[in-house]
Amino acid sequence: MNVAEATRLAVESIWANRLRSFLTLLGVIIGIAAIVATAAVINGLNGYVADKLSDLGQGTFTVQRFGIITSRDEYFEKLRKNRKIRQEDARVIRQRCRSARAVAWQAQSTAELRRGSAELREVSIDGVTAGLLEIEPFDVADGRTILPFEEQRAVPVAFIGNDVVEQLFAGVDPIGKELRIKGQPVRIIGTAQKKGSFLGFSQDNFVKIPYSLHRKLFGTRGSLRVSVQVEDPARMAECMDEVRAILRARHKLRPSEDDDFEMVTADGINSLWESMTKTIFSIAMFVVGISLVVGGVVIMNIMLVSVVERTREIGVRKAVGARQRDIVQQFLIESTLLSCLGGAIGIAVAFGASKLLSIYTPLPAEFPPWAPPVAFIVCVGIGVFFGISPARRAANLDPIEALRTE
Repeated sequence: MNVAEATRLAVESIWANRLRSFLTLLGVIIGIAAIVATAAVINGLNGYVADKLSDLGQGTFTVQRFGIITSRDEYFEKLRKNRKIRQEDARVIRQRCRSARAVAWQAQSTAELRRGSAELREVSIDGVTAGLLEIEPFDVADGRTILPFEEQRAVPVAFIGNDVVEQLFAGVDPIGKELRIKGQPVRIIGTAQKKGSFLGFSQDNFVKIPYSLHRKLFGTRGSLRVSVQVEDPARMAECMDEVRAILRARHKLRPSEDDDFEMVTADGINSLWESMTKTIFSIAMFVVGISLVVGGVVIMNIMLVSVVERTREIGVRKAVGARQRDIVQQFLIESTLLSCLGGAIGIAVAFGASKLLSIYTPLPAEFPPWAPPVAFIVCVGIGVFFGISPARRAANLDPIEALRTE
């Protein structure tokens, strides 16, 4: 019996027992769909983080009191140990770091905005020095960014995000208009292009004002975030070492003491995120893999039942010259075809689920192109592994005894 003939018989057997075959495949369908859907979400999140969260610009890193916090205990430990980054620290970095092309800093606060009777609460108010909006990627939609003399003289101007435009200046050109921050009127000089949201959190709910104006309105108690752009991206490590040496000297740290500040790069954020998602995917693979094992056991059970139901058929085939390997091949093809059919349905379900997730939820799911071939290999492995025992049992039947079976 050739492979084509065995495949035809397997298809006929599956079609003759459509409901039973579908119920048999549920475990494989659920397992493949869950794994691929999880991979789609993680794949989409990785791309989204690389594109939006960690986009610090080419050859740029930040110096701040807290870096990437991964636990509550770590936060309190750094809160106790790390010193606040002050304006004088940032100025010394700008003066002494020779490998830096540009150094700028910002202070962050939260306040409500008012325009006439309209108000917008919980808006991020960032006091920035001139040049920060060039180091970090805030594309201008209209108007301009903050100029050096405006920062030096605390001129009451503001560069605003898209959320502020839509909620306080709907249908109106905001350039030249005023809004109030803690009672201080500020004039709008520019608007940023829309960046969208991440997992439901808007990235456009901000106002950038001159750092000197921010000091007048909010004081200097908070820590600064310093952005450093390297002259040559290939010298990133050298520049970071320069900044580290400058700050350690200013903070009077001994050689045996750890840094009391953090430096964050885009690569560092992406590496941490990808390591986290790999861990999540590994756990998901283990949990969902149980469903695949259960699906394989069900396939084996149904194939054993099929051997019992087709005992007389097997006896007839052996009586007319079918060899043991022909019988093994027939049942292995049937079990593998069952498993691959479940995998195909699971891939289709995962593809649809990833599309629906990206449309109707904040999760930026992106269907991974490697999913179909990997799912096919996994399903072939399940079909062969769990089908070999029933196939051998069928092949070892005595033809005389099989023909006597009613």
